[in-house]
Amino acid sequence: MPAKFSRRHLFWLAPAAALVVAGAGFAARMMEPPSDLDLSLTKKTEHGFYVASLAADQSPVPVGAIHSWTVKVTTPNGKPVDAVAISIDGGMPQHGHGLPTKPEVTRDLGAGRHLIEGMKFNMAGWWTLTVSINGPKGADKATFNLVL
Repeated sequence: MPAKFSRRHLFWLAPAAALVVAGAGFAARMMEPPSDLDLSLTKKTEHGFYVASLAADQSPVPVGAIHSWTVKVTTPNGKPVDAVAISIDGGMPQHGHGLPTKPEVTRDLGAGRHLIEGMKFNMAGWWTLTVSINGPKGADKATFNLVL
């Protein structure tokens, strides 16, 4: 037997349905990364002490698999900086979560290059990676955007 709705029920049901539809539309829009993202994998650090460059060991960057990256640190004039401590962190700004792993620098490759192992992106979308550098000029960082 079909349910009967009174005008009173429809008065509450219509706004609730509109909210569900609007919420679904908002959620779908939130999954699209901003159109003006800087996707450069080479950039000056926030204070300009260093220039950091990131390179994945695979192309395209894998989703769901652990892989490695290389970060190269130079002075603004392009001279390699070797005596640095580097950490990396990241996440998905639109989802509010970080990386599913704790990537770390495992080896100094020389000429300002350092191997980052343990990187994993567990889903496609917009990710940020922040490289923190502590070296001769002081502490600084650069944040990179990726869209997978």
